[in-house]
Amino acid sequence: MTVKWGLIGASTIARQFMINAIRAQPNSEITAVMSSSPERAAAYARENGIPFAVSTLDELLGSDIDAVYISTTNELHLEQALAAIRAGKHVLCEKPLALTGADARKMVAAAKAAGIVLGTNHHLRNAGSHRAMREAIAAGRIGKPIAARVFHSVYLPENLQGWRITRPEAGGGVVLDITVHDADTLRFVLDDDPLEVSAFTQAAGMAAGGLEDGAMCIWRFKSGIIAQSHEGFTTKFAGTGFEVHGSEGSLIAKDVMTQKPIGSVLLRTAKGEEELSFDREDLYVRSLRQLHAAIRGEGQPSATGEDGVWSLAAAEAALQSAKSGKSAAIDPKLGGAG
Repeated sequence: MTVKWGLIGASTIARQFMINAIRAQPNSEITAVMSSSPERAAAYARENGIPFAVSTLDELLGSDIDAVYISTTNELHLEQALAAIRAGKHVLCEKPLALTGADARKMVAAAKAAGIVLGTNHHLRNAGSHRAMREAIAAGRIGKPIAARVFHSVYLPENLQGWRITRPEAGGGVVLDITVHDADTLRFVLDDDPLEVSAFTQAAGMAAGGLEDGAMCIWRFKSGIIAQSHEGFTTKFAGTGFEVHGSEGSLIAKDVMTQKPIGSVLLRTAKGEEELSFDREDLYVRSLRQLHAAIRGEGQPSATGEDGVWSLAAAEAALQSAKSGKSAAIDPKLGGAG
């Protein structure tokens, strides 16, 4: 079975990562791309070797495709995903799934009712580094996990600034762009769910329109683990990292909060230091491989729709905490803060 893909959004992330990842799969091809601008759609199709360019969702969903990848601005995800599900197309959607947890749950429910595969494009859980950390924790190599720290403050490239720092109505801001990823990555690596978050946000000079371009969060998980995360668009020289500290050791990962399969993971215990080996497979290639398997009825996407609901609920709670000055409970069934 060949899976024929349609791209909803002529995006940078699709061009840089997803087109190659889709084409790297056996029996997989990209049939069409949609942009609301016919000129942009045509140019994008030509530049990326895509046979058809369309400018409406109906045209795309009416074409000969089996699945869609949605990478439009955040406020468009809900209606585009629901339309694709109604048309019987499998869906891989960028995070956040929607602007609210309630809307994300609508997507999950619709996909389940229709027998459609819905995946959330949380790329970081596909990194070999994060899977190595998860496996080391599960194997007891650091004893009982106690605390974690995530460093994910970067400098947003000029070509990506646009709506992310100017349009609240489109779901801009660092929390829906990066904190949502960190919540998912913490949840994946720790194999634990966050219950509560206290957050501060800032506008450090890049974002406008009341949006935040920096955030610091403290998370509490079901097991009692506490975690810190720092997200930002404005730090030009800060490296990324992820640490997990346990009763018998620590995992210290550097340069791992990235779209590329790079970085290192150090295990430090009473025996000394050991650098963990891990695969360097392209994160998006792995994501697409698992999604294709799910379409064949073999397992689930690496990040399911339910995972997307969880990460959005965590991000919503962080935004509520920053606004109220109080900690906020996280409950995906309530769509964010409980």
